[in-house]
Amino acid sequence: MNLEARKIEFVKEFLNLQNEEVVTLLENILRKKKNVSDLRTFESMTQEELDKRINQSESDFQNNRFKSSSELAAKYE
Repeated sequence: MNLEARKIEFVKEFLNLQNEEVVTLLENILRKKKNVSDLRTFESMTQEELDKRINQSESDFQNNRFKSSSELAAKYE
């Protein structure tokens, strides 16, 4: 069975699902796979861009322009 036929069969089965947990699970899998694919499209930084970003980060830290990991975690709880 080719890819197009497999996708059609998958969609047919998906449309017949009655279990919300399974639908949620499949949605999560799709999102995770999409995010992994999106990450692969990033372009590498040049050494100059990387150095500039490092310098900016160090400056931000020295001037207290940052959030702690606990502050970030609290934001998403």
